[in-house]
Amino acid sequence: MNKFSIYILFLSFILSFELIFPQSSKNYDKELRRLNAKIDRVRVLVDSLEFNDRLLLPELMSAFRKSVSSKAQQDSITVVMMKRINTLNNKIAKLENQAKFMDSTSLEIYNKLVMIENKIVTLTNSYSEMSQMKSGPSNSNEPQFNAAKYKKHYMKSLGFFQNQQYDDAIKGFYELVSSDATNDLADNCQYWLAECYYSKKDFKRAIAEFVKVFNYAGTDKDDDAQLKLGLSYQSMGSIGKAKEEFQRLIDYFPGSEYYPKAKDALRKLSID
Repeated sequence: MNKFSIYILFLSFILSFELIFPQSSKNYDKELRRLNAKIDRVRVLVDSLEFNDRLLLPELMSAFRKSVSSKAQQDSITVVMMKRINTLNNKIAKLENQAKFMDSTSLEIYNKLVMIENKIVTLTNSYSEMSQMKSGPSNSNEPQFNAAKYKKHYMKSLGFFQNQQYDDAIKGFYELVSSDATNDLADNCQYWLAECYYSKKDFKRAIAEFVKVFNYAGTDKDDDAQLKLGLSYQSMGSIGKAKEEFQRLIDYFPGSEYYPKAKDALRKLSID
């Protein structure tokens, strides 16, 4: 029951009361007028509500239709967006496949660059040694396979290596190592002997010869040999062994000039 109905019932009650008790009704004239005014105000309010309902209902219906239409549009947009997302996912998948191919190509190029760089470093070291040997003192009166002749034969063999005459260099270095393994240059001979096989890409034999460098106490070629062990295994495709050798250089030769190179090589092998 709404407020308007309540007021009507209340008014009826007052009128009935006036008919039954005419004397008392005089005392309620003022209150009755007040109630009539309230009833008029309620009637106006009700009429206003009815009028507003007639106006609001179409607006509500229109808003509802727009909402439904908007929902349909959102669904349509969602479908389009999902299609675009799927298209992008497919493109990403293709790019990933291309990236894998590029990674393998980049690795191959990187390996070739490493070999070229190593060759440059090796030749630089050999020329540096030869320069030091030429500037150093020698004594021609010493025994045949000591100092003077040993040094001369060593420089000759190093020259063969620099000119890529690897077989002649191997013969010369092998003669020196075999003749006097206690000579101060014996560890260098052993190292360059291994370098000759490495340059000939006989990596298996190179590994065997590089390992022998560690037999010479006090050699300064140990970190060089350690690096080349890792590179030899890498060139053979023995990635696990290559990683082990690079890690040994990192662990045992932290002050080596080849430390950054070993770290970089190990990182790239671990990624691949």
